[in-house]
Amino acid sequence: MSLRVGIDIGSTTVKVVVLDEQNKLLFRSYERHFSKTRERALETLNSISDMLSGQRVKVTITGSAGLGVANAAGIDFVQEVYATAAAVNTYIPDTDAVIELGGEDAKIIFFGGSLEERMNGSCAGGTGAFIDQMATLMNVTVNELDTLSLKHEKIYPIASRCGVFAKSDIQPILNQGGRKEDVAASIFQAVVDQTVAGLTQGRELKGKIVFLGGPLHFLMGLRQRFVETLALDGEHAIFPEDGDCFAAMGAALCATDYQPVPFEEVLKKLADSAEATTLVDTMPPLFSSQEEYDQFSARHNASRPPEVDIHTYSGPAWLGIDAGSTTTKLALITADGGLLYTYYHSNLGNPVAIVLEQLRTIYAMCGDRIVIRGAAVTGYGEDLIKNAFSCDLGLVETMAHYKAAAHFEPSVDFIIDIGGQDMKCFKIRNGAVDSIMLNEACSSGCGSFIETFAKALGYNIADFSKLGLFSQHPVNLGSRCTVFMNSSVKQAQKDGASVEDISAGLSTSIVKNAIYKVIRAASADDLGQHIVVQGGTFLNDAVLRAFEQELGRNVTRPVISGIMGAFGAALAARDLHLDKSQLLGREALDRFSHTARPATCGLCTNHCSLTVNSFDGGRRFVSGNRCSRPLGEEPSHLPDLMRYKYDHLRSLHGTGQGDGSRGRIGIPFGLNMYENLPFWFELFTRLNFRVVLSPQSSRKLYLKGQRTIPSDTVCYPAKLLHGHVEALVEEGVDAIFYPCMPYNFDEGVSDNNYNCPVVAYYPELLAANVPDLKKTRFLYPYFGLHRPKDFERKASEWFFNEFQIPKRETVSAVKAAYAAYDAYKEDLRARGREYITQARAEGRPILVVAGRPYHMDPEINHGINDLITSYGFVLVTEDAVAYLEDKAPRHVLNQWTYHARMYNAARYVCTQPDMELIQLVSFGCGIDAITGDEMRSILEDGGKLYTQLKIDDISNLGAVKIRIRSLMAAIEARKQS
Repeated sequence: MSLRVGIDIGSTTVKVVVLDEQNKLLFRSYERHFSKTRERALETLNSISDMLSGQRVKVTITGSAGLGVANAAGIDFVQEVYATAAAVNTYIPDTDAVIELGGEDAKIIFFGGSLEERMNGSCAGGTGAFIDQMATLMNVTVNELDTLSLKHEKIYPIASRCGVFAKSDIQPILNQGGRKEDVAASIFQAVVDQTVAGLTQGRELKGKIVFLGGPLHFLMGLRQRFVETLALDGEHAIFPEDGDCFAAMGAALCATDYQPVPFEEVLKKLADSAEATTLVDTMPPLFSSQEEYDQFSARHNASRPPEVDIHTYSGPAWLGIDAGSTTTKLALITADGGLLYTYYHSNLGNPVAIVLEQLRTIYAMCGDRIVIRGAAVTGYGEDLIKNAFSCDLGLVETMAHYKAAAHFEPSVDFIIDIGGQDMKCFKIRNGAVDSIMLNEACSSGCGSFIETFAKALGYNIADFSKLGLFSQHPVNLGSRCTVFMNSSVKQAQKDGASVEDISAGLSTSIVKNAIYKVIRAASADDLGQHIVVQGGTFLNDAVLRAFEQELGRNVTRPVISGIMGAFGAALAARDLHLDKSQLLGREALDRFSHTARPATCGLCTNHCSLTVNSFDGGRRFVSGNRCSRPLGEEPSHLPDLMRYKYDHLRSLHGTGQGDGSRGRIGIPFGLNMYENLPFWFELFTRLNFRVVLSPQSSRKLYLKGQRTIPSDTVCYPAKLLHGHVEALVEEGVDAIFYPCMPYNFDEGVSDNNYNCPVVAYYPELLAANVPDLKKTRFLYPYFGLHRPKDFERKASEWFFNEFQIPKRETVSAVKAAYAAYDAYKEDLRARGREYITQARAEGRPILVVAGRPYHMDPEINHGINDLITSYGFVLVTEDAVAYLEDKAPRHVLNQWTYHARMYNAARYVCTQPDMELIQLVSFGCGIDAITGDEMRSILEDGGKLYTQLKIDDISNLGAVKIRIRSLMAAIEARKQS
C-alpha cells in the first residue's frame, strides 16, 4: 500500500498530512495561506520531498477552498464532511457528534444512523475569522486573547452573528471600563452560543462530542466555554491531539480508493496549474489623472480652521473630547475656532488612559500662558470620561457634529458622519436637527469595515486607502456585511484583481451602504443641497470621491473631518461662557488613578451587568445600569404604561373567578399571550382551572430552551418561547395551552386583522422542536377571537372534546372572557388618559412607545422604558392613544392589528405638540421593514421626528441612549428655533 497524502485547503489555512499503511501519522503541517492557496500547498509538499521523493503516493484534496485547486491541478477531491467523517470513524469510532470550527466555516456533524451535517451559510460569525477580528479589535494577538479569557470573572452577552455586530456590543463595555479578561471570555462564549443556537437547529447535542479545527485545537479558553456550556465531562468532550488536521487526515484515508501516482507528478501538477480566472465585475476609476485628483484635493482643503501655534499663543482655550467607539479625538481651540492642538488615535480599549496622557501633554504645552475655560465630551465614552476628568459638559454626538458642521457651512441642510462603527445622518431644517438616521446593528458602511480588510491584506488603513485612488478597474464588490464580503474579496483576488482594485471597490461599497441602506435615498435631492461629510472614514479620499460620484454633486469635507465631534464639543464648551473650567488640573492628574471591576446588579429583574469605575479620592462611576438604583438613587417614578401593563399581566395567575378544581393549565407568557392573556385567564378560571404562568423572561430562561431553536434568524421574543414552555413542563402542570391564532381581534381600523406568521403559528414549531413537550399534554388548537359567535361555537366543542366541559358552561365563560378583555383595554386607555393629564399638569414631555405587546417584557426591551423615564419623559404605549383616530388609507397594505395601532398612534401624535413617538422593532422582523418606512412617512409628514429602536437578545443600550438623547436635543432645538 502506498503512502497517502491528504491536503485540506480551508478558508484561511492549508493542512497537509502523510499517513502510512497502518493509518499512522508520519507528517503534519498547519499553515495560514493568506489567499495564496496553491503556492502554500506546493511549498509544504516541497518541504517533505526528502520523505516522498521517488515514491508513488495517493493524494486527495479537501476543504472549502480546495475544489478550485483540485480541479485546476487535476487532483482528486473529496468533500470535507466525508473526509472528516472518515477520520472520526477511523480514529474515534463511537463518536455521537462533531463540532468543527475553521477560519470561516463552522460545522456540526451528527453520527448515528445516517450522517447529518449542519454548516454555516455565507456568514463567518462564530468562526476563526470572527475570533481574529475580535482580537484585532482588542489590540491583542489571538493567543493573548486566549490567555486573558482564562482569567475571567464574568461573562457579558455578546452577539456573534458576525464581527461587526459583536463590535457594537464589545466597544461600549471596553469604553466604560470593562475588564479585557471578561470581554475575551465573552467573545468565546459568543462563539459557543452561535454554534449551538445557529447550527444545532433544534437537534440536541449529547453523547460523545469530538471538537475539531484550528480554533478548538489551539484555544484553551474556547474549549472551556464549550465544555461548561454543554455540561460535558472528560469522557464526553474529546479534543484529539491532531484535531486541527483531522479533515486532512480524513482526505488521506479517502485517498485509499484512488490510484497511486509518482510524488514528482503531484508537485508538477500543482506547479503547472494556473488557478481558473474569470472576468471581474469592474467600475469606472475614481480619478482618471493626477490633475483631476489635485483639483479635488484643493477644493476640499479650503474648508479648514485657522491653525494657531500653541507654543506662542496666550489666552483662553476650550477643550473638546470625542470618546468614540474605536478612537479618541481631542481638539483645543481658541475663541474663533482656531486649532491649538488636535489628537486622533485608536483608544486601544482604554479611553481613560488615552485621555489622561493627552491632558498631561496639553497642560505641559500650555504652561501658564493658556487657561482652559471649558471642557466638553461627546461619544460612546462620554459618561465615563466626563466623570473621570470632571468635564463641564457632556453632549450627544448628533449635536456636537451639527455644531462643527455649521461652523464650516452655515447653510448646511444635511450632515453625514461615518466613524469607526457608527453612521449618523441628520437633516437640518430651520437651524435645527429635523430627522436622525443611524445605522442599526451592522457597521458594514463604516470605517471598521475597510480597516478589517486593510489589516487582513497587511496594510495600515491610510496606505490601503491611497492605493485605490488611481485604480483603473475598481472591483464591484456590492454592499454587503464585512464577513459576507470576505469571500468576495478573496474571489476577486483569485480572479486576478489587484490590491489597488480591491481598495477602490471597498471605498465604493461603504458609500453604497450609507446611501442605500442607512439613508435609503432615492436621489441626491433626498439628502440636500448643502451636504457636509465628516468622520474619520471621510478622511479617506477614495471614500469621499466615491460619495461625490454616487450622488453626482460636490459636498463639503472639512480638513478636520476626523475630529469634527471633538471640534463641535469644543465649540459647545466655548458657548458655555464659563469663567473657569471644572476640568482636573495638573496636580489632580498627578494623583489620578482608575480601576474597574465587574458587578451584577440584583436590585431588580434586569440584573444589569455593571462596571464599577473607581477613581482617586473615592470618586466612583457605575456604567451598564439602565436605571439609577445602582447609584444609590431611587428610580424614576414617572408614569410608565409599559411597566403598568407588565405588572398587571404578571398578576393574572391562580384561580380567579373559579375554584381550580379542573387542574392546572400552563400558559407560556410570550408573543401574543401579552395581548390575549386577560381573555384566556378569565376563560380558564371561569371554567375552574388554575392558571400557571411561565416564569418571567430572562437570559437564563432563554438559554434553557436555546438548543431547541431551529432558526437563528427568528426574532428574540419567539426564541424565548422555547424556554417558557420548558419551564412549564418542569413545573408539572396538567396541560400547556398555547393556541395557533392566524387572526387577532378586529379593531376596525385596518384592511384585515392578521397576526404575524411567527406569532400565528409558533405553537406548531414548538410542538415539532421541543422534545420535552412530549412529556406533557400540549394543547395548540387553531382559534380566532375576531368573531365572538364563531369562537363560542368552536370553543364549546373543543372544551367538551378535550375536558368534557358542558357547552353551556363554556359559552358563559367565553362571554365573561370577552368582557374581561374589553375591561382590560378600557383600563389601559383610562390609565393612558390619566398619565397624559399628569404629564401636562407637571409640564413634562410625553413619549408614545409604539411596538408589539410583547415589547413590554423587560428581558425583550432590556429596560428601555426605565431609560426613557429617567430622561424625564412620561411613557404611554400606542394602544392608549391609537383608538382616538379612525381608519384611514395607508400607502401599504394595512392588514396587521398591531401595525394598524401603530399607524393610528403616529397619526394622533402628529396632532399633539407635547408628544413624540419611538417605534420599537425586533431584529429579524421582516414585516417591520415595511412598517418602519410607513411610520417615518406619517410622522415626518406631520412635522414630527421619527426614531426607531431595534432590539434583540443583546442588552447593551449604548446605541439606544444616542437615539433617545438625539431626539431630546432635536426637540429642544426646535423649541428654540
